[in-house]
Order: sequence, then C-alpha cells, then structure tokens
Amino acid sequence: MTTATLSSPKIKMSVIGPIVALVVLIIMGALMNPNFLSAGNISNVLSRSAFIGIIAVGMTFVITAGGLDLSVGSMAAFIAGLMILVMNTALPVMGIGIPIVLLGMAVALAAGLFAGLLNGVLITRLGMDAFIVTLGSMGIYRSLVTWLADGGTLSLDFSLRTFYQPVYYGGIFGISWPIIVFTIVVICGELLMRSTAFGRHCAAIGSNDQVARYSSVRVARVRMLTYVMLGILVGIATIMYVPRLGSASSATGLLWELEAIAAVIVGGTALKGGFGRVWGTVIGVLILTLIGNILNLTDLVSPYLNGAIQGAIIILAVVLQRGRKPGQ
Repeated sequence: MTTATLSSPKIKMSVIGPIVALVVLIIMGALMNPNFLSAGNISNVLSRSAFIGIIAVGMTFVITAGGLDLSVGSMAAFIAGLMILVMNTALPVMGIGIPIVLLGMAVALAAGLFAGLLNGVLITRLGMDAFIVTLGSMGIYRSLVTWLADGGTLSLDFSLRTFYQPVYYGGIFGISWPIIVFTIVVICGELLMRSTAFGRHCAAIGSNDQVARYSSVRVARVRMLTYVMLGILVGIATIMYVPRLGSASSATGLLWELEAIAAVIVGGTALKGGFGRVWGTVIGVLILTLIGNILNLTDLVSPYLNGAIQGAIIILAVVLQRGRKPGQ
C-alpha cells in the first residue's frame, strides 16, 4: 500500500506535466498578444502543427522500439522535389485535374515507403546503427533534392499549384485538410500503440530486444515496419505541405527531424525506448509550435532562436526522464 501510494504522484505528474505546460503556454500567449487566441492564429498554428505532427506520430513508434531517424526532414525535401518534378513532367500529357494530383500523391507515398524500407533494411538486416544510417541518408536526401533543383528551387507549375492548393487551404466545416488528416493519423496511431500486438511489441523491443526475441517477437520485422510506417507518414505530410508553397529546395524540411524528436520526447515517450505515448506526442507538437508562434507574435526573444529553444527543450526533457521508471 505504501509503495503504491508513493509512486502514484509520479505517475500522475508524468501524465499531466505536458498538459500543464501546454496550458501555461496558452495563457502566456494570450497575455502577451491579444491576437494569439484569434480564430485565424489558432487555425494557422494547428495547420502548421500538422506537418510535424504526422511525422512525429511515426517517430513515436520508431523511438518506442528503440530506434531513431534523423533523415525525416531531408526525406520530406527529396519527396517534395520528386513529387513536383513528376507532376510538372506529366502536366503536358495529363493536363490539370485530379488524376495528376493523384499521381503526385502516389509518387510521394511510394517514395516515402521506399525510403523508410531502405532505412529499415540497413538497420535490421545489415545490423547497422540507426544513428549512422539515418545520418547518412539525411545527407543523401538533402544532396539529391539540391541536385534535382540544380542548386535552386523546384517550383510547381502555377496553374497546377492553384488547382492543388485546396489540399492545404481547403477543408470542411472550417477545418483545414491538414488538421483533419493529422487527427486521423493520431487516432489510428493511438489505437495501434495501445490496442494492438504491434504497439506492445514495439514497447517490448525498446525495453529489451533480447527478452522480446525470447518471447517470440519478430524483432527485426517489427523494427523495420516502424521505419516503413515513418516513411509513409513523411510522404503523407509532404502531400499536405507541397500545395502550401508549391516549391521544394535544399532548405525544405530543415530541422523537421529536430522538431519531431523533440515533440516525441516532450510528450513523454522514453528516448531509450520501451514506452511511447501518441497522445503525448500531440501535446509535444503543440507545445513546440506554440513556442514558435509566441516568438513570432512578440518581441520577447528573437524567432531565430527557435531552434536553440527546441534543442534546450530536448535536453531538459531527457534530463527529467532519467529518474522516471519505465511505463511512467
């Protein structure tokens, strides 16, 4: 009875901590700028959160299973560039319409699947370290998109971009499509993590892969699937991102990996694996997006320091995790 009583507050704090931080940020933003809680700003924050949020859901599974992926930002840039290149090339033949948009979406999903599968094969089949593999692929994808753009920017045909823009700016009942897609991804991710054998296997592998292997868990297969899932989600995020600017360059997706990893860790997922929370990742994404939004709306700190603040948040979150028991 004494042990349960003493451990209960820790469990509660690990759950409500990110929520409290989010509420504090909302209050601070509202006090600092009256436009913070405006409908336009809220919609903008949620729409911008969707890109990183979709990727972060996949990153939650990768980290829970004891992995890591540093290539997601560069991967998104390469997928966006490839998608734009294919759509522009097919435009004279297919014309402007739904088929060419579907072609672009198919290219993005296929490229994301292949990129995730490649990372997964190198890590699980060849036994290479996830940090080294994804660090290398990060450089490869960033170089490839720079090469495709010939050192400049790949731009979607103006008429095609105009036709494609509703995928980002449109929606139903006043809710934009990126927010709707993000919500669906989160619901599916939470159900997958909490209610399926796959989610339990991810946690078991991240906790102790040898014990998981002795328990008949197909460790290599599960880990590979986490990278494939992440690659597909990067493709989905790119599909929603391309119509926003209609272009891709070497700067596209810069630091997205930092934001995704930060959101996952801030949301309560253990960096060393063994425990993950998809809903916590959503809170983490909102916290990081609101920090950037507050910096843009106020003169408190230069918005150029957003990356530094996110890095500091990652370090602080890991420090706070050191004393936490698995599963808390």
